[in-house]
This record gives sequence, structure tokens and C-alpha cells, in this order.
Amino acid sequence: MRLPAGQAASRAIGIRLPGRIAFMLVTLVLFFLSASAIYVACEYFVNGVEWLGRRLNLGATAIGSVLAAFGTALPECAVTLMAVAFGNTPEQKSLGVGAAMGGPLVLATLAYAVVGLALLLNRKRLGRSSGQTQADHAGLSRDQAVFFAVFALKVGLGLFAFAIKPWLGLAFLAAYVVYVWREIRDAETAADEEDLEPLKIRPSAGETSLAWPCLQTLLALSVIGLASHTFVGQLEAIGLAMGWSPHLTALLLSPVATELPEIMNALIWVRQGKERLALANISGAMMIQATIPSALGLMFTPWLFDGPLLAAGAITALAVAFLWLNFRRGAVDGRALVMVGGLYGIFAWAIVGCF
Repeated sequence: MRLPAGQAASRAIGIRLPGRIAFMLVTLVLFFLSASAIYVACEYFVNGVEWLGRRLNLGATAIGSVLAAFGTALPECAVTLMAVAFGNTPEQKSLGVGAAMGGPLVLATLAYAVVGLALLLNRKRLGRSSGQTQADHAGLSRDQAVFFAVFALKVGLGLFAFAIKPWLGLAFLAAYVVYVWREIRDAETAADEEDLEPLKIRPSAGETSLAWPCLQTLLALSVIGLASHTFVGQLEAIGLAMGWSPHLTALLLSPVATELPEIMNALIWVRQGKERLALANISGAMMIQATIPSALGLMFTPWLFDGPLLAAGAITALAVAFLWLNFRRGAVDGRALVMVGGLYGIFAWAIVGCF
């Protein structure tokens, strides 16, 4: 006997609803488990990379801006490469471009906001009388200015189509090489950054050879990469459940996931009173995001921006200008860093409401 339409629909919903609830429960469990795994792995990563930097005789700022930034940026660079180089459709390639634009936005807003909030919350435990950052403000101001110049070129190229555009990707790769050379040459270490916690995989060994920090760092990176991949998948599932398009998910949610290791590193270092390392890590990651994913996008896609991508560029530029002005003054309070995080909220509201 054929059921009435309303009764059949009710029965169908009744069958599907438990399945959807179970799916969302599994998604949320994996979401929190992968986030926890990233945090624990980052504890091992920052410990290992500090020992690796000591064995390589690198200054603390170079450890944060080069070693840590490059290591944690590998997952998002791989995501961009797979999307733009091996994507079979324009939509898949646009996901890579969205990730290349969303990464700097998240770092320039949410990552700095996490540093500011962590400073304010841990001020008493660190014995600080204020929420002022203790960092190389002149160097950070210079980094913001360099990033702004590279980023402006990156966005400007997204407005025009011309034949030699793919070759300009080589210029972005060269810019990153110059940045790394300068960071290693000018790196400094503060007195409180000389003291390192024992290497976690050999806590009783004291001073150790180069091999053990390398092993710990590589193992931690492997866990970070796997957990980040799982975390991205859960965010995409949440975006799908909310009815968001893949393009919107790539621009709003995926960059939050791929930049989570940098944010976790910053949180760990600030809790240890090493915000110089935290800020250098974010600054270095921003330079990677401004150059390597951009180079890949220029080489393998038309690199033409639509409204949401231009909005991401505008908000990122505004955040970087705000950071440059604050670092240039030579004194940055944690509250100012928290404020810049609000720009991401404005961007999300504009994207969801307008596009």
C-alpha cells in the first residue's frame, strides 16, 4: 500500500535523522580529538625545534620565523599544491587559491589575537606587571612592511590577466629565499630564551646530539600533518552541514584549520614567556603564505580574484597596517593584538551576508 506523501516524508526523515545525528557526533568527536592531538604534537614540536635550533647555532627569532614556520606551513602548502596543480576542475583549483588567500588572513588576525589573549591571561603567572609584549618590535615592524609589499603585489596580480603572469611565481619564491637569508643573518636570542626544557623524548639526557631533536621534530610534524588533515575534513563536514559552498568553506574554515599548528605554537610559547618566538613564528608563517602558495597559484591557475577573495585581501591589508603601526611604536599591548582578531569576525560576517 502506498503511503501518503506527508507520511512517507515523515518516515524518510525518521530514518535519516538518526544517521545524520550519528554523523555529526562522530564529526564533533574527531574535531576535538584532532585539535587535542595537534596541541600535544605542537608541545613536542616547539621543544624539538628549539633544541634543533640550538644544535644548528641559530638565534631564537630564526628558530621561530624559519624552522618552526616552515615546518608547520608544510601542510597548507601541500594542500595548495594538490589543489592548483592536480585539481581536475576550475572549482578544485579555486579551492587552492582560496586557501592561499585565507591563510594570511587568519594569521594576521586570529593568530595575533591568540598571542594577545594568552599574554593577558598568563600575565600574573609570568610575573608581568602589564600585558606589554617583550619582542623585537623593530624587526616585527619591518616584517609587516615587507609582507604588505609582497601581499599588495599578490592581490594586484589577481586583478589582471596577462601572458607572463605564471613566470612571476618565480619572483615570489626568490622573495622567500631572501627573507630566510636575512632572518638567519639577523637572528637574535634573548637571555630567557637560552634556557630550554629537556628534550621530551630524552628528558634525562641533558645536552644531546643533533639526531634526537631531528627525530622528535619529524615525528611531531608527522602527527601534526595527520591531525591537521583530519581537522580540515571535520571542518569541511561542518561547513557542508551548514549549507556552505566549498569555495566559502575553503576561504573561511579551512585556513583556520591549516593555520592551527602556528596558533598552537604561539600559545605554547607565550605560556612559557617566549612571545618573541611566538610572534616570530607567526611573522615567518605569514611570509611563507605570501610567497610559496602564491607562487603555486600563479604557476597553475589564472590567478583572478572574485569578490570574496578581494574582501579577504582588503581585510588582511587592514590588519597588517594596524600591526605595522603598533609594532612601529615600539610598545604593543596584548589588548591591541586581541583587537585585530575582530577583523576576522567582520570578514566572516561580510562574506556570509554579502556573498
